[in-house]
Amino acid sequence: MNAPLNDAALDQLFRTARTYNGYLDRPVSEAQLDEIWELMKYGPTSANCLPARIIWCKSDEAKQKLAALSMPANGEKILKAPVTAIIGMDLEFYEQLPELFPHTDARSWFVGNDGLIEKTAFRNSSLQGAYFIMAARALGLDTGPMSGFDNGAVDDAFFAGTKVKSNFISTLGYGDPSTIFERNPRPEFGRFNSIV
Repeated sequence: MNAPLNDAALDQLFRTARTYNGYLDRPVSEAQLDEIWELMKYGPTSANCLPARIIWCKSDEAKQKLAALSMPANGEKILKAPVTAIIGMDLEFYEQLPELFPHTDARSWFVGNDGLIEKTAFRNSSLQGAYFIMAARALGLDTGPMSGFDNGAVDDAFFAGTKVKSNFISTLGYGDPSTIFERNPRPEFGRFNSIV
């Protein structure tokens, strides 16, 4: 049985963690990107389908290409961040299921069922995107998840020749506290929850 995390850990993951609009001039290494993946890959997905495919835009060339396909304000954030991750979803994720979920023929659930493929890929890559955020926070990094980009153009520019489609993007680095706003409201349990 796991023990509850202490308050400092809960603060880092949830209570004091923020979405950052800018970052300190401090690099993020490729080893850190690998560490994020090594944590986030353990988060649950349907039938262990793991549909997320990530492109980590670290070079100036990649950041400029992505920024040009984003809303101007988001483009500025991308250019200034050490890294921006494009969280994509592989619409052929089911081809990996014989390896990732070997105890039954899960691939057959999806072949030819485009509606189920799209729903499963979107839901589970979104989950994996959340695991990405939490893994980054656990490792002492900060994120700035966002939409506000041209999905089709990003797919053409970064996922050409594949069945991968972009879900959302997120900047990554060591957050600059001067770039965040005051925290917006978070309602109490009784307002948005019911126990039945």
